[in-house]
Amino acid sequence: MIRLGLTGSIGMGKSTTAQMFRDEGLAVIDSDAVVHDLYRGEAVGPIERAFPGTVIDGRVDRGELSAHLAAHPEDFKLLEMIVHPLVRKREIETISQAQAAGADIIVLDIPLLFESGTQARVDKVVVVTCDPTIQRERVLARPGMTEEKFRMILGRQTPDVEKRRRADFIIDTGRGLDHARAEVRRIIAALRAKG
Repeated sequence: MIRLGLTGSIGMGKSTTAQMFRDEGLAVIDSDAVVHDLYRGEAVGPIERAFPGTVIDGRVDRGELSAHLAAHPEDFKLLEMIVHPLVRKREIETISQAQAAGADIIVLDIPLLFESGTQARVDKVVVVTCDPTIQRERVLARPGMTEEKFRMILGRQTPDVEKRRRADFIIDTGRGLDHARAEVRRIIAALRAKG
């Protein structure tokens, strides 16, 4: 089974592209969705112990946690030490289920693929990209997003040009949905042809 890593900086269209892979019948492990789930379950206790006051009503409050991390960016490493092993455990379980079901390709949607050093866990990498002007417009249109938050997020991400340099495949979402969908199909066909 081919493990296809899907990544891209904030606002590049990665979530939309992940859905296109789903629409083509592939299983997608969405790391962000796993984290959201963990913030309602297994990660609650360890995060409350590490960051008191960030758990409200039995769930990690992302706003409180973000505010803490904005004030104490050095704590990102501690958060990653708590969350990454839990995400990895869930990933292994899902990959096993997909293999048992006979899947030939599984997509690992990992926003911080290069930043977290997890590219070694995938066979090929797809980077989703677009023009920086389009990216900025998309991100600043999000509720609660500010220039400062956007800069902070970008500061933690590998630059887009570097991601594209390290990619096996690139999908430019700035060229429209039909183009992106065609690229998704082309990538799947290429992988199956080699498999």
